[in-house]
Amino acid sequence: MAVESKTVLVTGSTGGIGKETARQLAALGASVILVGRDKYRADAAVADLRHTSGNDDVTAITADMSRLRDVRRLAQEASGRASGVDVLINNAGATRSHREVTEDGIETAFAVNVVAPFCLTHWLMPALTASGQARVINITGGIPRGHIDLNNLQGEKSYVGLSFYNQTKLAQMAMSYRFAQELAATPVTLNVAYPGHAYTSMNKSLTVGTYPPLARPIVPLLRLAMPVVYGRRALLRATRSSVYLASSHEERKTNGAYFNSKGKRTPWPDAVLDDTTRNTIWELCERQRDRPTTA
Repeated sequence: MAVESKTVLVTGSTGGIGKETARQLAALGASVILVGRDKYRADAAVADLRHTSGNDDVTAITADMSRLRDVRRLAQEASGRASGVDVLINNAGATRSHREVTEDGIETAFAVNVVAPFCLTHWLMPALTASGQARVINITGGIPRGHIDLNNLQGEKSYVGLSFYNQTKLAQMAMSYRFAQELAATPVTLNVAYPGHAYTSMNKSLTVGTYPPLARPIVPLLRLAMPVVYGRRALLRATRSSVYLASSHEERKTNGAYFNSKGKRTPWPDAVLDDTTRNTIWELCERQRDRPTTA
């Protein structure tokens, strides 16, 4: 669909891949709502995108995606700004060097990468349905392959930051696969996009302890190489799949698909195709969605 005058909500969009995605959609004429934790950064991003895209219809909502009370408020506020939300891009992501638990009792990376997009999509469903033909795009990341350990789903037994981040992104994909099935009879579609690698603020903030032990000796070299290898061009490439899914006429009815960094449909990782894995993650997310949030 053409995104001109359509309402697009992008989480984690005050910097990095999310901001560049929002910039391109604003340049295409969309009404863009940015989401970030910090009001100063959000206001600066709004000013930047309005200037560079030539589109004044860019606003922001401040919300911390690790807090379910903020996610619920975000859904309410976004729903109140437009008659419908046409595109939701769940881009916000988090990784930690050591295990942390949110105020809701959820491991932080799992909360942001899995539970938040699940809950936000559910709580925005009336606004998505009201748009007539809405699209939800969940952004995966890291290295989306390998095993999902259901006995260590929230890092309860072992925790290495980047390895666990990869697992949360696989878990997000498993949740997304099931969510797309749930949406099959609705006017809302849900697909997953893999952006590839780019040098963002999240990469910059990684401590040595976030890396697997075997990689830690070369972390100083990685920090020198990443801005060169995964700089501005890589950042722009990383928006390709999400912008395509948000705006493509060809994919208007596509639901439950996984797209690679080139915007091409690709097979789901094996871990995502396991029914037990999907159902376990789905039920955990449902329990979080249905519990009372803190004031």
